[in-house]
Amino acid sequence: MLTSLQQPLWQCAFRPLFTLTTVAAFLLMLGWVAFLALGWPLPPVAGGPFVWHVHELLLGFVLAAAAGFVLTSTPEFTRTPDFCRRVSAQLVALWLLGRVAFWSSGALGWAALAVAALAQLGFVGLLTATILPRLWADPDRRHMGFAWTLAAMGSCMVGFYWSALAGSADPMRWLRALLGLVQMLIIVALSRISMRIVNAEVDRVAAARPDEDIPPYVARPPRRNMALLCIALFTLVQWATPMWAPLATVSGWLALAAAAAVLALMGDWHVGRALLRRWPLLLYAVYAFMAAGYALIGLAILSDRISTGAGTHLLTVGAIGLAIYLVMVIAGYTHSGLDKREHVWPIFGSLLIMLAALCRAWTYLTGNATWMYAAALLWCAAFALLAWHMLPVWWSARADGKVGCDE
Repeated sequence: MLTSLQQPLWQCAFRPLFTLTTVAAFLLMLGWVAFLALGWPLPPVAGGPFVWHVHELLLGFVLAAAAGFVLTSTPEFTRTPDFCRRVSAQLVALWLLGRVAFWSSGALGWAALAVAALAQLGFVGLLTATILPRLWADPDRRHMGFAWTLAAMGSCMVGFYWSALAGSADPMRWLRALLGLVQMLIIVALSRISMRIVNAEVDRVAAARPDEDIPPYVARPPRRNMALLCIALFTLVQWATPMWAPLATVSGWLALAAAAAVLALMGDWHVGRALLRRWPLLLYAVYAFMAAGYALIGLAILSDRISTGAGTHLLTVGAIGLAIYLVMVIAGYTHSGLDKREHVWPIFGSLLIMLAALCRAWTYLTGNATWMYAAALLWCAAFALLAWHMLPVWWSARADGKVGCDE
């Protein structure tokens, strides 16, 4: 009889962690819209319901997805064996403890909040300590960006929980900083994923047109590094603005610079017909939402006529939501012995995410709350569709008879 860790769910790290990501995406948004539309109560936490909402989406939904990705991709990038199943089990336990402790912190006080802090920091610490030796041992150390970004995210968590425990008036600024780091993590991750996804389509186009000289796609460091630098500077100045108000104008210009840098980064993807294929085009859309988000934030800060919420939700629902959705589908099929190209439903799920992002931004531009409820329902529909198709894949043995994370 199989032990619990020998079940198919645990044969690759992304399986349990992407399961948590999918369930969290659906339930957290459903709870949020029930609070907004029906007045249903949310767990009373330090900072109120809006802090709960942002905290859970970043440290619940996003963190589980990030862990599933890096634990699956690091052995592939470094050509090393899969990680021990016990690591993913420990991360799942810490993730669940973090949810329970944070949600109960309003009722149980500082002790529960301290437990939540230890669980979340333990999660990031364990994840970083697990991947760091392999990333560092790689001769070129090309993938150390994952470790540095996770360490920076851990620093933001320390700041958030310290502020919450001390009763700070603005713990949200640490979560805003965390949002910027997540955008940077997306850029680092997509630069790796795109090399395989885009070039696979370039090869198909080249095979169909043997007379044309079609160069391969290359994720060039200069444009990527410029985008990372601009986002980092904006994030830092935005974090510091509450301490010195004149920095607000600077942050507006830096947001526009971040938008311009992401648009320049998108230029690397212009490889002709291959870009118009399904997977490259959907991944390209992640950068489009990122650029639009920072552009709207910059305009909002400098004009003071619209809310920064429109741009922020293009970053969260659009860039983050779409990136995670696509990564879960691509990795979920590829590392389960299945061909992702055989399935059409991811296109519809991705379109639902994009429409949700646009509706959520439109809420701030029009002041009509109906669009906000529509956005939440579109988001829930997208992840319900993903759960319907992917959970049976992740909970079953590999279709090709292999064991582990091999492609």
